[in-house]
Amino acid sequence: MSQLLSGLGRLVCSCTNAVPCLLPRLQSPQLFKGANTGFNTATTSSTLTSWMMSPLNRTMATLNQMHRMGPWRPRLKKKGPMDGRPQLRGVVLKTLIKKPKKPNSANRKCVRVRLSTGKEVTAYIPGEGHNLQEHSIVLVRGGRVPDLPGVKIKCIRGKYDLAHVKK
Repeated sequence: MSQLLSGLGRLVCSCTNAVPCLLPRLQSPQLFKGANTGFNTATTSSTLTSWMMSPLNRTMATLNQMHRMGPWRPRLKKKGPMDGRPQLRGVVLKTLIKKPKKPNSANRKCVRVRLSTGKEVTAYIPGEGHNLQEHSIVLVRGGRVPDLPGVKIKCIRGKYDLAHVKK
């Protein structure tokens, strides 16, 4: 067992970026800690971890797949129009009436809003009737409207210039 480990260790230590070695996937550099391998585990530990993080060690990837896909890059997190904030203030640019997707038919009241971050988005006005016009100030929250494509925020009733729903 120790001969196998020392052989693996020498292969891992001799690897460079120019000549990649294709070894079986090692779960952790801790594999060498308890074994008498005959080499310094402190120096090979960093080599092992850098080898395990390399794009050649992707799980279940062939060389052709790695060549096609290129180096691994972490996925970027998608940010919505609110940038992770719970509410934002915005100024109404114009009022809109949008038509919903196919099975639904009632027209939806929306406004085009310039948020305090500078982004321009379309916001849905919930409830019946509204008193919004150009230059009104509204508070918006996240929350998409399922039958309106592209509408990802809603106005909050009873805050700033948008009045409560009339009874």
